[in-house]
Amino acid sequence: MSSQNDLQTTFQLINRNFTMIIIVVLAIWGGYNWNRAESLSKNGIPSAAAPTAAAPTAVADGPSEAQLGKMPKVENDDHVRGNAKAKVVLVEYSDFECPFCARFHPTMVQLMDEMGDKVAWVYRHYPLSFHPNAQKSAEGSECVTKLGGNDAFWKYADALAEVNSRDGKLSPEAITEAAATAGVNAASFKSCLDSDEMAQVVKDQAT
Repeated sequence: MSSQNDLQTTFQLINRNFTMIIIVVLAIWGGYNWNRAESLSKNGIPSAAAPTAAAPTAVADGPSEAQLGKMPKVENDDHVRGNAKAKVVLVEYSDFECPFCARFHPTMVQLMDEMGDKVAWVYRHYPLSFHPNAQKSAEGSECVTKLGGNDAFWKYADALAEVNSRDGKLSPEAITEAAATAGVNAASFKSCLDSDEMAQVVKDQAT
C-alpha cells in the first residue's frame, strides 16, 4: 500500500510538470516513515501520528533552487535507466543494503514501466557506514558497469534489491551472485572488487 501511494504521488508530480527534476534523496527516509506508520497502525496508533518524509509543501513544490544548484548535473557516466533525454529525471541517492531502499526499488521499476520514455531514473551512491556491505556492494556495481556496461549495472541493482527485500540484508555472497546475474566475468569482477579501485568513485558520488 505504501509503495502504491508513493507511486501515485510521483505520477501526480510528473503529470503536473514535465520539466522538473525530482531528487529522491535516499529512499531510506521515506521507507523508514512507511515502516513506522505501519508499525504504529498495528499497535492501534493512527498512522497520521508517524512523521512524514517531507512537509506537504516540499512534496508539492519539489526541491528548492538551492538544492538543485548543488546537485551535480547528470553526465554520460551516470547510471541511467530509461530515456536519458526525458524531460523528467529522477535522481536517487541510495544504499544497496538499505532495506527501505530495497522496498522502494520495485516502485521505481513500476514507474519506469508505466511512464516509458517520459522518465529517466538516475542512480547515485550513498552507502551508509552502519550497513557493513553497503560500500562493497556499491563498488561492485561500478565493477559490473566497467565490465558489462549500463545494462549490467541495472541487472545487478535489481538482483541486490530482490535479495535485500527478501533477507533484509546483503552478504558478500549476494554481491557475487548479483554480479553473475548481471552476466560479467566472475574472475574479472573479483579482481576489480578486491582491488578497491572503485572506492573513490563511490565516495565521489556520495559527497
